[in-house]
Amino acid sequence: MIDDEENAMRRRTVMGGLALLPLAGQAVSAAKAGAPPTALRIASTGFAENGRAELGGIAYRVQQEGWLARELKQQGVRLEWLPVTGDTGATMNEAFASGRIDMAAYGDLPSVILNAGGVRTQVIVPAGRGTDQFLLVPTSSRATSLADLKGKRISVHRGRPWELGLRQLIADQRMSPTDFRLINMDLKPGTAALATGAVDALFMINGYPLEDKGIGRIIWSSKGLPERKMRAELWARRDFTQAHPDIAELVATAWLRAQHWAALDGNREAVIKDGTRNGTPDSVVRRSYDDPGLQWKERWSPLYDDAVYRHYRRVLAFAQEQKLIRLPLTAEELLEPRFVAAGLKKLGLVNYWEPAKV
Repeated sequence: MIDDEENAMRRRTVMGGLALLPLAGQAVSAAKAGAPPTALRIASTGFAENGRAELGGIAYRVQQEGWLARELKQQGVRLEWLPVTGDTGATMNEAFASGRIDMAAYGDLPSVILNAGGVRTQVIVPAGRGTDQFLLVPTSSRATSLADLKGKRISVHRGRPWELGLRQLIADQRMSPTDFRLINMDLKPGTAALATGAVDALFMINGYPLEDKGIGRIIWSSKGLPERKMRAELWARRDFTQAHPDIAELVATAWLRAQHWAALDGNREAVIKDGTRNGTPDSVVRRSYDDPGLQWKERWSPLYDDAVYRHYRRVLAFAQEQKLIRLPLTAEELLEPRFVAAGLKKLGLVNYWEPAKV
């Protein structure tokens, strides 16, 4: 059940991006003028470590390798990294709209909302095969499936990428969102609500830590279901890539170098160690990467294959159905494969990854 307050919140989210359009327009004008940038600003999801924000994921590996910073420096461009914690989608959308960043690694649904608000960005590197999503119930619950939760309270952070995952799960079971009481809460209060029994279930990403702590019990996950995973990619302002395609290609190539490094079996332990930097236990990171239906190498695939296009068509359809967006968009508008194609050729990796079998 979606109440009027939630609908109002959604409208404010979309309108907030529109309110920043004048600033974004100034950034577009500067890019079209063709002036070489003095700095390239890339935001990525991060975490707090020793009182400061640190990068995570592929962005961290690109930063540590240093290749991109060196290549840009030769062109007189300074590389600036901006780790983002908390509500990453809203923060990055605001930064894109105000022209404070040129690129960002983050989720699909916030990016779609941004584009529908008139701030145009595109995926310049797909970030692998996606992130798993989980449905948890309190450890004392007798529920073993979604059907057992009919009429119950399910916590999900509305407008975040995993909301689509819950909607898809409900549809897969031939049920309707109105069969449940969907409670809009961020992950931290949602976790607290699950622990106290204030909600009957929680839909989220990274459910293993809650199960290990005895807070909840996983009754469904997207393991082995490639089309039910959440996606996050490297996005770039379209006006920036049009004005500076050489820089966009450099960034895409750096991401490909990092994803290829991660895809090598010999680097698996290093990748897992990177995943523990935010305090996540080693056992959780290993289980997160364990998927019998997905080879390690293919987990890091940057290919624009049918699976990626189908995913974004689903996201767009969902966003329009939920009235998160009003401007019709297509997957082809959001996906820009030319930089990955050039980077794979440059690195000799054209045939390294295989398209997903659908």
